Amino acid sequence: MGVFSEAVEVICSPAGQPLRLRWQGRSYRIVAEPVRWYERRKWWAEELRAERGRGAGLVDHEIWRVQARLNSGSQIRTLDLSHQVDADRWRLIRVHDAVRELSA
Repeated sequence: MGVFSEAVEVICSPAGQPLRLRWQGRSYRIVAEPVRWYERRKWWAEELRAERGRGAGLVDHEIWRVQARLNSGSQIRTLDLSHQVDADRWRLIRVHDAVRELSA
C-alpha cells in the first residue's frame, strides 16, 4: 500500500458521494458503494491558530474509500481520498494493493 498526498479532481452526486475521479490525467469511474469515515487531523501542527467559530473541518478529515477503474476491462483499484469540506479540495492519500478479480 502506498501512502502519500496528491490532489485529485472528484465529481460527486448531489448528495456528495464520489462518482468519478481524475488522477494523473486519467478518468476513473467509481464501481462500488464508497465508504466514508472521519479521521482526527493534527490541526495544531497544520494551522497557525484556530479561529473563533471555526470548527467544521478543523479537527476531523472526511475520508472516502472508493473502488475505481478506468474502463470495464481494467483492474479495480482501491483508493482512499481525503475531502477538505470547507475548501472542497480532494486529495488521494492511499493506494491499496491491487484487488485480484475472481473469474466465475
